[in-house]
Amino acid sequence: MRQKLLIALFIPLVVTAGMAPAREDLVLAIGGEPETGFDPMAGWGSYGNPLFQSTLLKRGPALETLPDLATAWQLSEDRRVWTITLRPDARFSDGSPVRAQDVAFTFRTAREAAGPLDLSVMEGAEAVDDRTLRLTLSRPWITFAETFYSLGIVPEAGYGPGYGRAPVGSGPYRFVSWSEGGQLIVARNDDYYGKKPAFRQITFLFTGADGGLAAAQAGAAQMVAVPAQLAGAVPPGFHSVAARTVDNRGISLPFTPPREEAGRQIGNAVTADPAIRRAINLWLDRELIVDVALEGHGTPAFGPADGLPWGGEAPFARDGDGALALLEQAGWLPGPDGIRVKGGTRAAFAINYPASDATRQALAETVVELLRPLGIAAVAKGGSWQSIGRVMHAEPVVFGFGSHSPYQVYALYSGRLQGMEYLNPTFYANPEVDTLFDRAQAAQSLEASYPFWAEAAQHYGMAGDNAWAWLVNLDHVYLIDNCLDLGPLQVEPHGHGWPITAGIAEWRWTCE
Repeated sequence: MRQKLLIALFIPLVVTAGMAPAREDLVLAIGGEPETGFDPMAGWGSYGNPLFQSTLLKRGPALETLPDLATAWQLSEDRRVWTITLRPDARFSDGSPVRAQDVAFTFRTAREAAGPLDLSVMEGAEAVDDRTLRLTLSRPWITFAETFYSLGIVPEAGYGPGYGRAPVGSGPYRFVSWSEGGQLIVARNDDYYGKKPAFRQITFLFTGADGGLAAAQAGAAQMVAVPAQLAGAVPPGFHSVAARTVDNRGISLPFTPPREEAGRQIGNAVTADPAIRRAINLWLDRELIVDVALEGHGTPAFGPADGLPWGGEAPFARDGDGALALLEQAGWLPGPDGIRVKGGTRAAFAINYPASDATRQALAETVVELLRPLGIAAVAKGGSWQSIGRVMHAEPVVFGFGSHSPYQVYALYSGRLQGMEYLNPTFYANPEVDTLFDRAQAAQSLEASYPFWAEAAQHYGMAGDNAWAWLVNLDHVYLIDNCLDLGPLQVEPHGHGWPITAGIAEWRWTCE
């Protein structure tokens, strides 16, 4: 009700303000409202562009590395010390210069905050002088470099408990106001050192997909992110764009036999059997899942990093007959009701999903129907993330991931991270995988680490342990005013909406 009221109040305001042709101002409904505000220490920007803050490095449209705050970066021969040189002309939106002391403070604070970015390997962050930063690691850890792309830099003097609700940064836009549950207004940072965006002011509406679509239909918004179910509802004067992504959805398959540990249930007698995991992956028709659950707005997924240089998965062919034969050979035989049984254990389990997520619900329900002819009785079970958290180590869950960093692979499959929050929820462990991960982390550069990550995929993936049943890579669908040109788009990570702003300096209004 509140969202509808906000839209009703906002639309006449935009119309009467004469925003057409909107060559300087934009209204967007593209992303969810961050619960913790716009604080990089709490995760803001970790899956996309932090907008208000600069990062040391950034990625271009082809995911190539580009300088941002950093003009030079060097790793020591022992691969434990990063020395970084900063550009001299960067200023925060309050007018103060960006110094190496601010960057060191940001890294130290992020490590202590223990947010979504893993900086635990960092021993120290110090400013050598105003433009030179030294970051010291406890051991070689090449994915630490990924923080250079994702950790927004904050001012030491201006950071405190309320920072996330009134952020100060050195990015292309500065914070103006935030009406929680309603909208965020940002203005172009005219002191920004990089390419200046064309748009003077941008308003982000937090209306949800239905409300965003209503705003676009009324001419009050120029871009809206929509789920697959609304992709066909293109308003007059708009067109749809489906951005390629590595934003995947997959079903976790608990890897170990059931046990209780520290009061929590771990493992599953059905999915602990490698024949079950292999058969599920052989059986599932991912093209059909894309068509049914996503209405065609996605691609089949076979691993957590499809198409990325560290993904490593070979092309996979569905083999339904092979799946049936595998279960028979493993002793999973059909019972009176057609559901397979082995040693008194029935091939049955729940597939959990967040009840508020229509896409994950559709995926869970589709997989349930597809597994029944295989002789597996699954049931889709919606709940809160709190309730899912209580069972996610013992029951399959529809999870979503997708990152521009190979650390995502480490977080899902490292035996050292079993059951740590949402890391490695299946309790997967394979010494060969951990050895390859160690070799990857000890590499002299991210590029040099890619072959080790790729080799590890042959062990944990569909050619090996089948530790997950990856299903789809989502298309991120946007409905965009015909006059708004976004330029080239990145392959987007997890998180529909905010990542598209990575190319905001290239956006242009093409109509007079």
